[in-house]
Amino acid sequence: MYIFFNILEAFGALGLGVVITLTVLRKSMLKKSNAILEEAKEKAEIIKKEKILQAKEKFLQLKAEHEKMINEKNNHIQQAESRIRKKEQSLSQKLQDAQRKQSELDKLRTNLSNQLYILDKKQHEVDILHEEQVKQLEVISSLSADEAKAQLVESLKEDAQAEAMVLIRDISEEAKLTAERTAKKIVIETIQRTAAEHTIDNTVTVFNIDSDEIKGRIIGREGRNIRALEALTGIEIIIDDSPDAILLSGFDPIRREIARLSLQKLVSDGRIHPARIEEIVSKTKKEVEQEILEVGKRTVIDLGIHNMHPELIRLIGRMKYRSSYGQNLLSHSIEVANLSATMAAELGLNTKKAKRAGLLHDIGKIAENEAELPHALLGMKFAEKYKEKPDVCNAIGAHHDEIEMETLIAPVVQVCDAISGARPGARREVVEAYIQRLKKLEDMALTYQGVVKTYAIQAGRELRVIVGADRVSDEEADTLSYELSRKIQEEMTYPGQIKITVIRETRAINYAK
Repeated sequence: MYIFFNILEAFGALGLGVVITLTVLRKSMLKKSNAILEEAKEKAEIIKKEKILQAKEKFLQLKAEHEKMINEKNNHIQQAESRIRKKEQSLSQKLQDAQRKQSELDKLRTNLSNQLYILDKKQHEVDILHEEQVKQLEVISSLSADEAKAQLVESLKEDAQAEAMVLIRDISEEAKLTAERTAKKIVIETIQRTAAEHTIDNTVTVFNIDSDEIKGRIIGREGRNIRALEALTGIEIIIDDSPDAILLSGFDPIRREIARLSLQKLVSDGRIHPARIEEIVSKTKKEVEQEILEVGKRTVIDLGIHNMHPELIRLIGRMKYRSSYGQNLLSHSIEVANLSATMAAELGLNTKKAKRAGLLHDIGKIAENEAELPHALLGMKFAEKYKEKPDVCNAIGAHHDEIEMETLIAPVVQVCDAISGARPGARREVVEAYIQRLKKLEDMALTYQGVVKTYAIQAGRELRVIVGADRVSDEEADTLSYELSRKIQEEMTYPGQIKITVIRETRAINYAK
């Protein structure tokens, strides 16, 4: 029991000590916090004073800047006001001048109105006198004014037409005297300086053989060899009773050449059977394609043309196996290129572009996939596709007038194309088309009034028209020749040019008995 009280005393003493300790610590902490708080208040007061001073300084600075800006604006406003006052003074002066001029114009308008009134009055008097004179003239001549005017207009119209035809004829003769000599000189020099080989192609190639025995070997058992040849080459092989000859028929000259070379190799080798035929035809196709490329390269090198696209060079090589109206297309294009370069040199134009355009002008005829376009426009598209110059492309597309000519090279190429095609013997026409063209020429001339007979001569290069002397005058003959030439030019297609000669003849015949 005594121990228990001792423990209680000990705990009580301990608790009292803790309370005293806490009280002491609390007082100590309170003193420290009060000290810290005082110190913080002092520092805050100092910072507050510093910030107030900084704010005052900033305020003074901003106030000074604001006053400066306001002063500058006031100066600008004053200057603007000064300018406005000057403008107002100027406008006021101009307004006064305008008012003064307006008053002067009003005076002039009043005077003019008075004068116009006087003129109208006098014009009215003149009109009355004119009407009286016209009535007197109608009474004297027994014709109305409209009838007299119609007769006068008709007579002036006839005189004007006659004078116009005489003037046209004089102008044409003068132009011929001044221009024909120079044009002939240029064309003749161009033609004389150009030399090219010419060959004529057609749709049939003749393959000569040594004996008729080879025909049987080419035909093969039950015709298997000839069928294989026709299937592989796309050419019709005609074996008839012609001695020592086989005909290769087809519109594609390249295929005919492949068939001819293949037959030549097969006959030389002696082994003729379908497998060998397929091998030879395949090899020959590659050789012909290589030959086409070589021909194209050789052509552009011979002509001195550089930097041409390889595909255009290949198309030029294919020209060797094409023909136009029976004229070899490559020879024709080379001739046009040389003619164009020579004529361009005579006229002071770019010879390289002219030669390039002349060589490529018919490139559209070599289209492997036929397009629904004229060959001139198709050739122009090829040239544009392969980056040819715009003036070269225009010359290609315009050489048959499908598009408008934009440079001087275009008419040069057109003229040289006509010169090459119009050379006697250069081209061959189908007989039916030739006869039809001559008949159309004669019939076209017969449609004109006063024409008695017509004759197309010199292979259609000249048309002679005989007219009745009692129905057509000399001036009307000139008019007929001119109108007929224009009509033929607009409605017909022909190589070269056609001369129209109108013949008017008067004969007086008597007999002495």
